[in-house]
Amino acid sequence: MRTTNFCLKNLGFILILVFPFCYTVFAQSYIGHAFDNYAGVHGIIYNPANVVGSPLRSDINLISVSAFAGSDYFGINLKDIISSDFDFDFDEDALRFPTNNNHFFAIADVLGPSFMFNMGNKHSIAITTRARGFLNLDHISGNLYESISDGFNLNNDFDFDMEDLNGTIHVFGEIGLSYGRVLMEENTNFIKAGISAKYLFGAGGLFANSPRLSGSYTAFTNSLNTSGNLDYGFSQDFDSDDISFDNVENGLGFDLGLVYEFRPRMLSGEVLGRRHQQYKLKVGVALTDIGSIKYTQAENTAYNLNGTVAASEFDSKDLEQVLEDNYTGQTTIGSHKISLPTTLHLSADYHLRSIFYVGIHGALSAVKSNKPSTNHTLNTFTLAPRIETKLFSLYTPLSLRQYGDVAWGFGLRLGPLTIGSGSILTNILSDNSKTSDVYFGLKIPLYKKVDYENRF
Repeated sequence: MRTTNFCLKNLGFILILVFPFCYTVFAQSYIGHAFDNYAGVHGIIYNPANVVGSPLRSDINLISVSAFAGSDYFGINLKDIISSDFDFDFDEDALRFPTNNNHFFAIADVLGPSFMFNMGNKHSIAITTRARGFLNLDHISGNLYESISDGFNLNNDFDFDMEDLNGTIHVFGEIGLSYGRVLMEENTNFIKAGISAKYLFGAGGLFANSPRLSGSYTAFTNSLNTSGNLDYGFSQDFDSDDISFDNVENGLGFDLGLVYEFRPRMLSGEVLGRRHQQYKLKVGVALTDIGSIKYTQAENTAYNLNGTVAASEFDSKDLEQVLEDNYTGQTTIGSHKISLPTTLHLSADYHLRSIFYVGIHGALSAVKSNKPSTNHTLNTFTLAPRIETKLFSLYTPLSLRQYGDVAWGFGLRLGPLTIGSGSILTNILSDNSKTSDVYFGLKIPLYKKVDYENRF
């Protein structure tokens, strides 16, 4: 049977799997590392224009993994998880912040064998392989989630009124071809552009939405009264407990990017140390994940939820079974499109002096959270000071994330190895951290030699 994890019953189980994984070793991916001029293939994820003008002659990614998860409903203390020897009961021990409009989100991103290389001074290409999974559940009543997940409190009546309830799980892979070209290199001005075309293969997804769903729980009768409608569906044979790429559906995706660099040293003839990078200020804009995957044999059921159901039904059945047994629904089978999490990226990187830089990055979802069958990224604003050299980089990003969470992290690049987290310090210091992420990467960087005699 398909699992209905994001539809409340086992969502807590998904998050408890992701959170400890983050703490013991991945929204946004590779937070902090993508600013690095030596990020190579990873820089293309945020802006395909980064494929050209890199200080790397070539970059070969062997394997990279990034994970990101969180909720404005749960709050977790990393010290509590560690002190419990990771025997942490998510439902019992995590702090809770229920509202009538809670959100849950999780991202998994695996960058497989990929490489980029220069074709002369003005052209570069890259080929990337990637597998990704997204979970979004938006505008859900925290009290309703808690009751269905943990059981209804026989001493506690409550009401709920949800607008634009929306949930999507989507798992897919992609093979990307990126091309970048230098458009201008005159005096102090340098402009480059890039595009990534991605062949998508979807493993499938689950989706549910309701424009309005209200109701109440009565403890005396242990009954749940509901009013509204719910569309619920899934792609053929999709099971989020057993992801398989054996029977995939295809689609196309695109990334577009532009970067401007202000290079006063190019006019004066001064070389910045022994590094290829010569800008004082770099500004970038990109639009990523444009596209969708159409599933040809998706099942969708439109439920009429006007009625009353015994709350004890949720004790022995998952949510899908409760819907089938207690409400009327009209089921159709046909094609269904799940869109990618299109995101606008705005960035700026300023060279302070010597090996010191500070970067600013804003990631804004181009998709509204109430759009059905579409994942979306978390809106974030990140300030990331760093130390950068050819063989070593150290960064400590500070992010303001959607739903009011502040995240402070740490990461480093040491030759072929990259590890980090955009939230690890907050997870350690805060008693109620609401997001967590981590990443790890192993690659083979091939550095470019600078021709100092003919550079200017």
